[in-house]
Amino acid sequence: MERAPQLDTVFYDGTCGLCHRFVTFLLARDGDGTRFRYAPIGGRTFQEAIPAERRTSLPDSIVVRTADGRILVRSEAVAEALGRLPGSWPRLGGAVAACPRGVADLAYDAVARVRRGLFSRPAGACPIVPPELRSRFLD
Repeated sequence: MERAPQLDTVFYDGTCGLCHRFVTFLLARDGDGTRFRYAPIGGRTFQEAIPAERRTSLPDSIVVRTADGRILVRSEAVAEALGRLPGSWPRLGGAVAACPRGVADLAYDAVARVRRGLFSRPAGACPIVPPELRSRFLD
């Protein structure tokens, strides 16, 4: 009997242009949909998957909950997501992971502080998802 694929859940800020672009980037590279599911931060899936005491300390950008239950934030979340992609993206994820976490998180936080000014908000808080991709998004 074949096992179902292990899916990480990528939680994202639906009003952030950079987060929107990151989700679009992952969707394009996870063509068969075997790596990730996506859900907005603050949505029902987020409320159910992330313990209340942990939700208060999470950033409002990208959070990855791995199939084995780990909750990753900032540079660690980006490194994990890149590492799950096909092609040469895991090398970039490995480079991010190889950086001292404090340094990588400082860089992540610097980008996060200016992301709303650099990347415009997507038209509408929740962009229309094509029917063939809807099964990858959770509430």
